[in-house]
Amino acid sequence: MARAGKSIVFVLAMCLTAAGLIAQEEGASPEFGLDLGLGAATFNEDTGDGTTEPITYQSLSLSPDFAIGKFGIGLAVTINYRFTAGTGNEFEVRTADWVPSEAGVSFLELYLPMFRYVRWGMRGDPLYIKLGSIDDATLGNGFIMGNYANTHFLPEKRIFGLSFDMDGQLFKFPFVGFQSFVGNLATFDVIGGRVFVRPLLWLKLPVLQYLELGSTLVADRDPYAYVETTETPETISVWGVDFRLPILSNKLLSMVAFGDYVSENGHQGGMIGIGGKLFSVLPYGAQLRFLGDDFIPVYFGEPYDMYRAEYYTIANNPEGADPIIDGTAGWYASTGFSLFEDLIVFSLGIDGPFKKPAPDIPPDSEEAWVNFPHIRGSFVLAEGLLPGFSFSASLDKRNIQSFADLIDFTDAVIGATINYQTGPALITLAYDVRYNPETAEWETSAKLQSSLSLF
Repeated sequence: MARAGKSIVFVLAMCLTAAGLIAQEEGASPEFGLDLGLGAATFNEDTGDGTTEPITYQSLSLSPDFAIGKFGIGLAVTINYRFTAGTGNEFEVRTADWVPSEAGVSFLELYLPMFRYVRWGMRGDPLYIKLGSIDDATLGNGFIMGNYANTHFLPEKRIFGLSFDMDGQLFKFPFVGFQSFVGNLATFDVIGGRVFVRPLLWLKLPVLQYLELGSTLVADRDPYAYVETTETPETISVWGVDFRLPILSNKLLSMVAFGDYVSENGHQGGMIGIGGKLFSVLPYGAQLRFLGDDFIPVYFGEPYDMYRAEYYTIANNPEGADPIIDGTAGWYASTGFSLFEDLIVFSLGIDGPFKKPAPDIPPDSEEAWVNFPHIRGSFVLAEGLLPGFSFSASLDKRNIQSFADLIDFTDAVIGATINYQTGPALITLAYDVRYNPETAEWETSAKLQSSLSLF
């Protein structure tokens, strides 16, 4: 505990020192916030016999935020406790939150996540850095890594990751740039990067001058990270090349053409598509996908951590062996809307094959994932439209074989968060339901918290 506290204080002091130097250069005024939270959280605890059961704890949290200019940092220190009268221990603190051996993780895995975030800039800026919980990691066109999230195990487990993007425009050399991502800085399991060039920018040609060519490499060094096994898996590597070409950019219509060629451990696939916005509020997208045997589009997608072991089995299937998933040509379509300056945002994406799936495909098999449609949607009602109220929800559902499957949430990951604020007080209800394909069981987590903004 003492060592952890000293380490956190040291890192915080370094961040605040850097922020002070930033303030001197930019003339920015610092902003400070402090929230005190009281509530309850449900954890799936190991019972000792190989199963888990939900156990509810009361929680006390302290969440300071500090921002200055483009720099921001937020901490999350939470004590989960419960009263267990009659068991010989009337007041019990959840030791897995503080003792690495109890949590079954390393020192860094346990204490780094006490930083909710450290950020610089916003996504799309010439320089963007974010450390902490990340739920929208995308490299390039998103055909290798698209909306990857390291947040699926909250509140039981908070993971501390990194997104770091830099465009040459920062140095007045807009011909090159890179994007990078680390899923967990304590273990360096999922790591990836993309470098890109704009080779025709200097020619000042209409449209073509904005052509962007890129190359992406993402690897998972521990595909069995969340599976109990004695096997030692091999590293899975996914590599690809891509292009992006903005064609139109105005308030009525924006349009970008793009494409990828990708190799997943030797399994080939590719896509070509267009996307943009109508009237600045209606996003759209369409893709043609060409998927070889045992190729999974968007391998590192939003629910990847839930399917690591299954993906590994497919990607590690050797060339020449009977395929687990037959190759196919497919499609992807996306739409949604963004209203009232992003106060209401809805997005929906659906992908599937052109051919009709064979009738003998087992509905719970990996082959069904690619041979039947897959839907992903999200909805956000931001604070400001309804006084004090905000809401968000998401759904990622595979293996849709009929309309009835849309309300059957097997092979699904669901999340919802409701916030209500009145004055300095904020009440939050967060609920996550996820289907674990490894155990064929549902796992749920819930959190109810009331927060008070002290500053």
